[in-house]
Amino acid sequence: SGFNSIGHMDTMSRGRHQIGHYKEGEEFIQNVFHVLSQLFTGKEKSNLAICWLQYEISKVIQCLQAKKKKKLKAQGRKSKKLAKNFLKAPDNRNNLSLWKLYAYLEWLLGNTDDSRKVFDTALCTAGAGGLRSAQLCSLSLLYAQLEVELLESTEGAVTSRAVHILTKLTENGPYVPYSGQVLPVNVLKARKTYEHALQDYLSKTAVPDQGQVNDTDQLVNLVGCYALFQYLTVGIDAAVSIYTQASEKLEVSGSQKCENTGENFGILNFLTALEAVTLLHTNLLRFHMKISVYPLNPLREALTEALKRYPSNQSLWRSYIHIQRKSHSASKARRFFDSVTRSTNSLEPWLFAIQAEQMRKKLTEKVQRADVGEIHCTIPETGLTNRIVALFEHAVQSENGTHCPLLWRMYLNFMV
Repeated sequence: SGFNSIGHMDTMSRGRHQIGHYKEGEEFIQNVFHVLSQLFTGKEKSNLAICWLQYEISKVIQCLQAKKKKKLKAQGRKSKKLAKNFLKAPDNRNNLSLWKLYAYLEWLLGNTDDSRKVFDTALCTAGAGGLRSAQLCSLSLLYAQLEVELLESTEGAVTSRAVHILTKLTENGPYVPYSGQVLPVNVLKARKTYEHALQDYLSKTAVPDQGQVNDTDQLVNLVGCYALFQYLTVGIDAAVSIYTQASEKLEVSGSQKCENTGENFGILNFLTALEAVTLLHTNLLRFHMKISVYPLNPLREALTEALKRYPSNQSLWRSYIHIQRKSHSASKARRFFDSVTRSTNSLEPWLFAIQAEQMRKKLTEKVQRADVGEIHCTIPETGLTNRIVALFEHAVQSENGTHCPLLWRMYLNFMV
């Protein structure tokens, strides 16, 4: 029809309906994938399959967020059929990245047992690469993270399925599915193995000419597995110390590389790895706060430090807004948003600053309209509308903001 957006713009809501995937846009994207899959062969075709499956998973997540059960069922059937067809192809049978996405898809659809079977099958067929195999580490990390999310507390976590997965990863032998217990001696051996492996990798990244892509990817997976293992067997402080140690080393290596060689590519690798480690760190702190009593400050500090560095990271901003919603004082968050928008050209800080104020406005209106006799307004704030308009005005005047359709649509939507 000429004005439908292709794909989706999930930040906008029309009345009660979230704007989802448009039919025309969806058809267009599917056609692109079909045409490309006939043109590619070998490694490229496998990579395209991974992208396609990630796109399907994003639609499943959208159905889950919108709580549309009927749509989720239909979408799940389509996505699973596609995943199975990919895995039937001879080139993809041993592709751990595809197995990982298929298992994750089953997990999202609520088929926990089926998902475990897929993970176990993938780990059994993967062979004995252990901590040296980046794909195996990545697969084990996701499996363990999903299992950890099912835990209601860290008590007794030492014998959990997650610890079994992370312990087996260090043993360099064939994977054996979880049978309900983990031997203490295996846990001790695994800790030693992780420790040595991490030291090896950190000393490797300190040598400037060895910062290959695989090495930094592998380091992130290794740090994630080791920290999660320590979290479940020792506690949160042990996990945080591993993230801190890895971050410091990566920072030093990145700056050394910059001085020694001026190699942009290598520095980029270190920065990407550092960002990924930071994300793992903040996510673990958020999870820990959810299942036990823990102060908010360590998470707030970690997020503010990370966002000064990576102002375009949306996941970090989402976490930041989530923790700020719990605070009745908006001034600290506003000062922080202000300082970040001054120091970067990224548009994300503007978009999230606007979103934070809109959430605050919604909350204020909800409290003021509560029909319960005498009302004590818990957040005595007026002028929120003017503040939001001012933020929009500043944002659209920035270089990137002027050319951002989403920002203009949000502005129009708000004014209406």
